[in-house]
Amino acid sequence: MDIKTIPLSSLEANLGATLSNCADSGEPILVELPDHRLVALQPVPSDADESLIDDLLASNVAFQSLVEKSKAGPRKPFVPGARK
Repeated sequence: MDIKTIPLSSLEANLGATLSNCADSGEPILVELPDHRLVALQPVPSDADESLIDDLLASNVAFQSLVEKSKAGPRKPFVPGARK
């Protein structure tokens, strides 16, 4: 499998089309930054299970901080349709 490599300027000029092509083809795309570092765009299969989301949330320090803050605070009942 060949991985397509594009310059950052190409991604910036055609962001929507590039992302759609990546998602539709299922193939990753490497984006070359001006300093020659590479960033990978990888499509996520539509049938990906919730463990991917769990893994992403578990690795997000800011999210974990919000969870801990929420756990430490008082509990309020959920009232559907109620606004703050």
